Amino acid sequence: MQFQVRAVSAGKLSVLTFEAPDPADASRQAQAQGYMVLSVQAERAGGGLLTRGARFPLILFSQELLALLEAGLSLVESIEALTEKESRPDTKRVLKGVVDQLYEGRTLSAAMAKFPREFPDLYAATVRASERTGDLPQALQRYVDYQSQMEIVRKKITSALIYPVILLVTGLLVTVFLLGFVVPSFSSIYADLGTKLPLMSRILLSWGQLLEANGALIGTVAGGTVVFLIWFMGRESTRSWLLAKLWTIPALGEKVRIYQLARFYRTLGMLLAGGTPAVTALTMSADLLQAGLRDRLQAASLRIREGIALSTAMEENGLTTPVAQRMLAVGERTGRMGEMTDRVAAFYDEEIARFVDWFTRLFEPLLMAFIGIVIGGIVVAMYLPIFELAGSIQ
Repeated sequence: MQFQVRAVSAGKLSVLTFEAPDPADASRQAQAQGYMVLSVQAERAGGGLLTRGARFPLILFSQELLALLEAGLSLVESIEALTEKESRPDTKRVLKGVVDQLYEGRTLSAAMAKFPREFPDLYAATVRASERTGDLPQALQRYVDYQSQMEIVRKKITSALIYPVILLVTGLLVTVFLLGFVVPSFSSIYADLGTKLPLMSRILLSWGQLLEANGALIGTVAGGTVVFLIWFMGRESTRSWLLAKLWTIPALGEKVRIYQLARFYRTLGMLLAGGTPAVTALTMSADLLQAGLRDRLQAASLRIREGIALSTAMEENGLTTPVAQRMLAVGERTGRMGEMTDRVAAFYDEEIARFVDWFTRLFEPLLMAFIGIVIGGIVVAMYLPIFELAGSIQ
């Protein structure tokens, strides 16, 4: 649980954030750093320094900080300038806390570590590695490029899914309208005819009569089912279960694996290029992988600690492809492992992009055909008795 601590040090008032099991432990952490604690307050669930839906603009912060550093300002001056221009109070409070930490002699990575929700471990590690080499602007640029590439792939997949989702929702709404309003009207008409109806028409007639007799109950059950599905799909365990099921589908499961490896190698390349040791970089990138792949990565890390080459260890544990394995081997021979892992990620991204394009080209017409068959079947079943009646009159 996170606690917000108001404390004084060297005559300056600071607002700190600590991860602690209780207020007393948060207070002890602040006192251990030389602060005199004034108050300790638990951050509200879903809120904290930044409320949900108002996340810290990390990429924008990185871009602006990079521009100021390249303009010749010092680190403290740059963050102070960003703090002064910031209009959002939550973001301004975080930046003010970082500046206070810098004035107390802490490094930028140590200052960011006080705000783990705003500055992820990956970002803090990138900054920490740059502090050893003195290339903070290059590290910020690498992180911005890294996030941009990750966002490009995510947008490609999202944009490819927009049209099928709209098509599916539209078809579902039309089907609900036909079954919920049109079919009951036709059922009352056909019930008065007393003629022999085709099988599909009799099924729709039964549904219409059932809906007329129990409309409120069916509507309540349907609404409750929708609410339950939304809650169920929002659970982390449900998403993990669905992802595990996707892995069991031969072709699709392999593409999910490639997608995760692309994100993994993109992150690994950024960390290696920033000077992070290989084993540390592998550990920090592990969370991007599914549980089964994380176990393989742990085994590969053990092999690397034993002196085995990274490319060999990754190949032994199924964490690469033949082409990617060759690229990693080249990176080891040339000493440009960071660049090569980034190229591996780009290679995987292209493969994912081709698959997404092929899948949408195939899936969209199939989905349209399925929706057309369902809606067309309902319409034909409703009007078939009328067609038969018109034929008998003729």
